[in-house]
Parts: sequence; structure tokens; C-alpha cells
Amino acid sequence: MSGRKPRSVANPLESTITTPSERILKECHSLYVDSENGLVKIASSLGVRLLPPRKKIIVMIMGNHSAGKSSFINWYVEEHIQKTGVAIETQGFTFITSGRKRESLTGNATLHLYPHFRPLLEFKGVMDYLSAEISTSKQKKFSLVTFIDTPGLVDGDMIYPFDVNSAITWLGEQSDLIFVFFDPMGQALCKRTLNIVEKLSEKCADKLLFYLSKADEAGKETDRQRVLMQIVQELCRRPGLNKCGFEMPTIYIPNPQKPSRCVNEIDGVCQTIEKTINQAVQKTLDQLEKDCDLICSTISSKLQQDRADVSHNKTVRLHSLMYGTLGIFLPILFILSFIVNSFSKEHLDELLGEGLSRTVFAFTGIVMYLWEWIPEDGQVVFVIVFGAFCYLLLFLAKYFAGRGNKTLSKKEKRKMAEYSDYIHDIVKTKKGKLYEWYLQQCAAEYDL
Repeated sequence: MSGRKPRSVANPLESTITTPSERILKECHSLYVDSENGLVKIASSLGVRLLPPRKKIIVMIMGNHSAGKSSFINWYVEEHIQKTGVAIETQGFTFITSGRKRESLTGNATLHLYPHFRPLLEFKGVMDYLSAEISTSKQKKFSLVTFIDTPGLVDGDMIYPFDVNSAITWLGEQSDLIFVFFDPMGQALCKRTLNIVEKLSEKCADKLLFYLSKADEAGKETDRQRVLMQIVQELCRRPGLNKCGFEMPTIYIPNPQKPSRCVNEIDGVCQTIEKTINQAVQKTLDQLEKDCDLICSTISSKLQQDRADVSHNKTVRLHSLMYGTLGIFLPILFILSFIVNSFSKEHLDELLGEGLSRTVFAFTGIVMYLWEWIPEDGQVVFVIVFGAFCYLLLFLAKYFAGRGNKTLSKKEKRKMAEYSDYIHDIVKTKKGKLYEWYLQQCAAEYDL
């Protein structure tokens, strides 16, 4: 066996210690996905769809073939994780992220790791050219970054096994940053690259950043300036891009064995990534506050609606009872009137008692009095109309009985109250502490 030291030497034990940003993003993510009291689960029970925040930012790197995309990733990660100079025919999309164990994943496993990228399945052929590389590196801010290395772009008769333009455009829309590398060695003005950049600028102009990569190989300073001017002029000719001013820092992978006088702004790329991470932390904390407010307002609205439904149900039940009572009482009174009329008052007093007999005679007397006003040849019609009217009353009783709204059970209301208390007492309190801790860490860094 060789005496080569294992990879862990490059990642000492302190690499397991998370940064403030990493800790905040992970804790916020856990508040959403907790199996018992996760915000996603709570919101779903209320009919609200929430998406858990990402624990890392997404940085997509695109450009022409051999523009130095993979070399930059290897330099940032400080591990030779991406092969360089791969033939364009076999290159696809590779997700590069940090993890506890070095792994290489195929397309299906990659989408299990990144479920929010499942729409890639709609791009026919992409799955066969999709992979992920998981590294244990904790260099720079890699623990908070997922790079997407895209296929090298070329013009001419090159046929890709999938719709590369649409796939890159879609991935760019999902990313937090889009780095466009222009190679000064003859492919900088690749039309396919420029077409995709123009398309991305329609929705992602604030994410696009342009770099002249491999700047140390561009020759003299005058040669670099000429290449930069050509690229900028070509970009400005594009209708969707000519409204923007362009900054195009020169970058290259530093090599102590091959010093160069060319200005290298590659550290500025790292600062851009770090700035985006800090923005992601703040956005995540702000979004957590908004989602908490959304859940609480939804609970409040549902409880308020439930009170309105309870009041509504009381009203419709009263209407149902009233119509039902009349629908039953009137025909009974009508029939009872004829029965009572067949008895003498003395006989009825003996059966019911004098007080009750007097009441019954009073009600039935009114019915019999009205009956006598109806001509004999119209009595049959009256009975039919009266029967239809009583049926209508019963129908209205049934109609109003079915007009009640569904109300919350005591268990459901108790659960909502528990959710509301949990949001206010636990989640918002924790969010406040995380924000305070984050600001303290920022202040400490600036003090240094």
C-alpha cells in the first residue's frame, strides 16, 4: 500500500463544525420538515402549501466547451472532483455538493437528493446525462453551495441528446447565481451560449454574472482587452441584453508554478458566493416569519369562518324547525278539526277535561269556520292545494336542514389552538433568537 494520506487530512476535524449561516439554514429547514410539528405538515393540514427552504444556495456555471467550468469547481472545492477536458459528446449536468461521505450518484438518485429538480424529467434524454458528486470537502463556503456543472456549449453540427438550451434555461431559473464563463481561446463568441444567456436575461438578469475565464492564457494585456471588447460588443448586439451594462472580471486558476501578471479576480467570485449565502440566510429568516404569519392568519380565518358557520347553522336550523313544525301541525290540525267536530262538547269535556277541551274547540272551531266559507264544489280543490302547501313546507324544512355548513369539531379547534401557540411560542421565538445570533456573528466579523 502507498503511503498517501487519506482525504480527511485536507478536511481536519474542525471541518465538522458548521458556520453560523450553515447552522441557521439547517435549523430553519428542520422547522419546516419536522415529522411532528413541521411547518409544511401544519400548513398542509390547513390547506396551505409551503415549500421548505433550501439548506444551500444553487450556483449554475455555464459556458462554451473548455471554458474552465469544471476547473473552477475543483479549485473552489479543493478536490479534483470534476474531470476536465471531457469530450462534449459525453458531458451532461452534474450537481456537486458537500456531504458526510464521498459518493457518485446517477440520475434517479440525484433527483431523490434534489426532489425540487424533478421537472427535469420532462426534458427527454436528460436523465441519462444527469449525475451528482458528493464531496466531504468543507473548503471556503462549499458546505453551503451546490454547483451545477452544465454541458459545454458549441456551435455547428453538434447534436445534443436532449434539449440543452431549454434544460439550462430552466435550471438557471431555479438557481441563485448563474456564472457565465467566456473562454478567450476562440470559443468566447459561441452563439449557443449567447442565445441561452439572452433567454436567461428575460427572467434571471439579476442572477447573471459574466467572467473571462482562463484569462492568463489570453496573451498580452492588449489581447485580453480585445477579447473583452469583442464579447461585450456581441452581448450588446442582443436585443435582450443591450439594455444592461456589463462587468466582466478576468479570472483564472492560480498556479504557483506558473505566475502571471494578469489581474486575477477569482477571489471576487468567492465573495459573490458568500454574499449570496448571507442574503439567502436573511431571506430564509424573513420567509420563515412570513410563513408563520400565513399559518397564524389562516388559523384565525378558519376559526372566524367557523364562528360564522355556527351562527349560520343556527339560523337555518331555526328555519327548518319552523317550516317542519308548520308542515306537520297544519294537516294534523285540519284532520283533528273534523274529528273533534264529530263529538259533542259535553263528551269532549269528559274525555279531555274542561280546560283542554275549551282550547281544542277554539282552534278547531277556527278551522271549521273557515271550512264552511268554502263552497262545496271547491272543497276538493282546497284539500289538494292545502296538501301541496303542507308538502312545500316539509320540503322547505328539509332544504334548510341541508343548508348547514360544516363546522370544526372540538378536536380540530383544539389542534388549531395548539398550532397557533406552537408558532408563537416556539417557532417565532426560535426565529428571533436565530436572527439575533446571526446579527451578532456579523457584527463580530466586522469588528475583527
